[in-house]
Amino acid sequence: MRVIAGTAGGIPLRLPKTELRPTMDMVRGAIFSSLGEAAVGARVLDLFAGTGSLAIEALSRGAQSATLVEADRKACTVIAENLKQTRLEANILCMDVFRFLQNEGGSGAFDLIFADPPYVKDAGARDFAAELLRNTGVLGALEEHGLLVLEVGQRWVLPECPEWECVRRKRYGSTETLFLRKVLIDNVS
Repeated sequence: MRVIAGTAGGIPLRLPKTELRPTMDMVRGAIFSSLGEAAVGARVLDLFAGTGSLAIEALSRGAQSATLVEADRKACTVIAENLKQTRLEANILCMDVFRFLQNEGGSGAFDLIFADPPYVKDAGARDFAAELLRNTGVLGALEEHGLLVLEVGQRWVLPECPEWECVRRKRYGSTETLFLRKVLIDNVS
């Protein structure tokens, strides 16, 4: 696993010795190809950050700033090591994503939000992706014309969420990537 492009292009990234599932280079490359220049100057939030690869890729490609939120302490240590290796700077918060959103949501502070929550493996298991889309904190954290890039398993069903518009959905092996925008309500009387 490595940074694909930008100032840190080609630099290898460490993986934590945990059960985390990092975003593969091919998927990350496709995400950033779809984003085009959207990462340049963006304020980035990386939820369920894992290795930090999505935020690091964004920073390498010219993002203004990044905040990475990850609950696993070993993963947070690896994120810090990956940032040091790439000579990039970001804010790492080692805490639960939903607690972060409860405290920080509503600021509209981010242009791009990446989220790679644990996939639903069994029927009845907690669906972090659906929970995230229903969370008002993530809506509030995203700038009005911002973009949420959500990674899910290939059989994941997008729940009815009138607050979100899926503008692109692409499958790469067992991963699907959704590009979502907030549905803006016109204040016309």
